[in-house]
Amino acid sequence: MRLRSLLKTVIQRYGTLALLVNVLAGVLAGPALAAPVTILALGDSLTAGYGLPPEAAFPVRLEQALRSEGRDVRVINAGVSGDTTAGGLARLEGALTAGPDVAIVELGANDGLRGLDPKLTYGNLNTILDRLGAKRIDTLLTGMKMPPNYGRAYEAEFTAIYPRLAAGHKVVFYPFFLAGVAADLHLMQADGMHPNAAGVDVVVAHILPSVRELLDRHAAGFARVKP
Repeated sequence: MRLRSLLKTVIQRYGTLALLVNVLAGVLAGPALAAPVTILALGDSLTAGYGLPPEAAFPVRLEQALRSEGRDVRVINAGVSGDTTAGGLARLEGALTAGPDVAIVELGANDGLRGLDPKLTYGNLNTILDRLGAKRIDTLLTGMKMPPNYGRAYEAEFTAIYPRLAAGHKVVFYPFFLAGVAADLHLMQADGMHPNAAGVDVVVAHILPSVRELLDRHAAGFARVKP
């Protein structure tokens, strides 16, 4: 009855045409536009864009690639050059104030280069994934490989950290962040450790399927459960 009375009042005051215009305007406006999906890229120099202009950094190029596919995203560059997994863990709470929907964790290379105990690296990454999971933030974990500087045993133990964590936390897993780049000097900077701008584009192209999986998981609703 209230609706009928309201319609009668509108028609009496403004006429049928005005009513139709208002109804059509509401239909055409539709629901409010959703906010972009915010991706937190938590990492070290490989994420930060060491040696590159800001526009060539991994988070920027990843955002551009995803937007070119029609995905409404915002990628936050939370990379710090020289950072270890301990540093990433220490920064995590501050990074989360940006309110990310999903996260990419790219950490560990500096642990390996310094010969840190893989058990410490595992523990730090495990805590990072625990905290992201507690906040229901779907996560993509990127793996890292080490040259055999510290021996084959260390290399094997370090490399095994990532698939073990990914399986335990049920996160999206990309085995090697520098896949397709690390062995190509044309895609690396002079230090042989960081990708150049062309190399970053290769990294983005290779990791895109995993990022799409991450975003699709988010769209379907958080479902990560640690056994």
